[in-house]
Amino acid sequence: MSDQAPNSKSNLQEAAQQLVSATRSAHAAEVMLAEAIEHGELQADIKRWATEQWEGKQLPGNLNRLETFIERSVLEAWLARQH
Repeated sequence: MSDQAPNSKSNLQEAAQQLVSATRSAHAAEVMLAEAIEHGELQADIKRWATEQWEGKQLPGNLNRLETFIERSVLEAWLARQH
């Protein structure tokens, strides 16, 4: 049994929705998170697409936006460091 609260993780797509603004699209937010993950700035449980499986707009590192998960506390700490 896990000690973590339910919904303590967001997939990359859900996390990106928190960053959407008048000047940042959902895809731009996904790319920003994917780049942070790829550069080791943001910890995540990663799932990658094989090139031939890719659907939609590609993210850095072929990250699967629906199956790459970020702990909410980790995301919040990363966001705080960005400001």
